[in-house]
Amino acid sequence: MQTPDSMPSAPSAATSALAAVTDPMARLAGLLARPVAVGGRTVANRLWLAPMAGLSHVAFREVLDGFGGCGLLFTEMCGARAVPTENPRMSALFTWREEELPRLVCQIAGADPREMALAARRVEDEGFFGVDINMGCSVSGIVKKGAGAALLRDPDAALAVVQAVRAEVDVPLFVKFRTGWTPEVDPAVALARRLEDAGADCLVFHPRVAPDRRTRPPVRAHIRAVAEAVSIPVLGNGDVVLPQDCLDMLDETGCDGVSVGRMAIARPWLFAEWTAGFRPGETVFRDYALALADALERRFDPIRALKRFKSFTIYFAANFTFGHDLQSKFLACHSMDAVREAARTHLRPGLPLVRRPNLAMYNT
Repeated sequence: MQTPDSMPSAPSAATSALAAVTDPMARLAGLLARPVAVGGRTVANRLWLAPMAGLSHVAFREVLDGFGGCGLLFTEMCGARAVPTENPRMSALFTWREEELPRLVCQIAGADPREMALAARRVEDEGFFGVDINMGCSVSGIVKKGAGAALLRDPDAALAVVQAVRAEVDVPLFVKFRTGWTPEVDPAVALARRLEDAGADCLVFHPRVAPDRRTRPPVRAHIRAVAEAVSIPVLGNGDVVLPQDCLDMLDETGCDGVSVGRMAIARPWLFAEWTAGFRPGETVFRDYALALADALERRFDPIRALKRFKSFTIYFAANFTFGHDLQSKFLACHSMDAVREAARTHLRPGLPLVRRPNLAMYNT
């Protein structure tokens, strides 16, 4: 039996601090787990889900929330013109769980300041944490309407949208944007300052030119330039795959936090892992696939549920050495019951994993 004198003493504050410095995961958790103020409200941590069309829908957010650790959730991109009259019980995009609203930001896209203001008013009235203006999407159908990344070509139009939304709502106002249509960062820095002056409370910055669909590395120095230009929080986004990538982005850019997109689809437990030391078990991939299948079936009609599950398989399968073969098993499914059977059959513990998911699959 140990006597009080012989029992090991608790770690001192200095020892704990040293461990946090020498252990990258502990240091990362310490940086990310700090609250951050946005527009007079507090967000619990600095690791957020990025808005993604077709991916950050209500079913995925439900599964992600089961793991925990995500500071803010973002919806899919919602068209501003439709939002004021959308029925959340029928809409595939403008829909949510009541329990997520205090941490949920709705992203809207459009070019008409009045339409964007009316959409933002509906978002605030429904009780969302905040509203996010899309200035990053470069899909041709969005750009042709003057929305998304097209606003980066016309800073005055971008500012008119932000000013109209700011005049209409009191909730935190976010802007997600890219470097622009040319590789020079100076226009993005100038726009960031003007966005802050127009009333934006937070910027989420993806340091790539607008037409680039992840074919070139993001330029992290551009995140630093934007973060140093404004006094509001700036979150970095782009190619954050492993914990070290996240730590490097924070260290190299001085950004206030990190927004994670497709890697969150591949491994939604990363938020809990990076902020709180969660360790996934050996059945986590199977459990994730089954949970997502169930959530999709609850939230969407059978055809849409199956289509959305198949969209997810690109990112999910990228975790595995033989990812293309695994993905083909799910793509062959014709019902959600078949999806669940495939998950139980093929997602066995011990499947060879890759340390860094195959990003080439994301671009197919």
